[in-house]
Amino acid sequence: MKKDSTLDCARTRLRRFALVRFRAFALAFALGMLGCGWMARELLQRNAKEEVYEHARLIMENAIAVRNYTSKQIAPLLETQMKYTFLPQSVPAYSATEVLHELVRKYPDYGYKEATLNPTNPRDRAVAWEADIVQHFRNAGDKTELLGERDTPTGRMLFIARPLKITNPACLRCHSTVDAAPRPMLDRYGPSNGFGWNLDETIGAQVLSVPMTLPLARAAQTFRIFMLSLGSAFIAIGVMLNLTLWLLVIRPVTRLSNLADRVSLGEMQAPEFKDDRRDEIGVLAASFSRMRRSLEQAMKMLEG
Repeated sequence: MKKDSTLDCARTRLRRFALVRFRAFALAFALGMLGCGWMARELLQRNAKEEVYEHARLIMENAIAVRNYTSKQIAPLLETQMKYTFLPQSVPAYSATEVLHELVRKYPDYGYKEATLNPTNPRDRAVAWEADIVQHFRNAGDKTELLGERDTPTGRMLFIARPLKITNPACLRCHSTVDAAPRPMLDRYGPSNGFGWNLDETIGAQVLSVPMTLPLARAAQTFRIFMLSLGSAFIAIGVMLNLTLWLLVIRPVTRLSNLADRVSLGEMQAPEFKDDRRDEIGVLAASFSRMRRSLEQAMKMLEG
């Protein structure tokens, strides 16, 4: 009974040790997954936003290139015709908007607008949130770019905005006063809007909206794959560590513990514990063997 009780205590201690080891591993696994997951999610979302912003800047530069091309090469060619008929194709804002609208037709979630507080063309009139951007540029002075996010019915959108500032005095020929404006332009758009502009005044903003739905979806998919791979790696490492610990530590210690119990109860016929390892378990086994031989000699001396 005493022998069985001792073995039961040893097994109980081993089970408790295994439970503590499992809890420690589970805690380390959970903390590692949470920490890595949080960092990975933040990094992937930040990279997704940076990718969208770089894409938006590229499209914005395309719009600026169209404006410059229209102003420097198209408008001079149409100057004579403009005396008799107003051709909006000679206006940089119109050309850039038309070119970018071709993109919007293929990708309807994108948006481009030369939002103006007092535009000649009514389609360029700034709505509330765009008017806030224009006012921001007016108050910010020499700020050249604004990045931001907003919620729309189709999802989260990032926008990039740049100020529209009157830097060319030639623009004032059409937008200073009604009397100075070309008659063909008045016939097309009327005398109510697009006048009173001044040199170096911020009259609007180029606003490009880019959807975040697809980049965020890709980031979420990458995050799921990463977390699944990381979790699998953690589990595989945990299994290998526990298996190695069981083979190299727990099993030999259990055998040695059982053998020590048998010897301590007087069972001198118990087999030797043979282990040629040179680590701590091997040293312990060698020490136990010496102690056992010493105990046997002591018992023989007492019997003699």
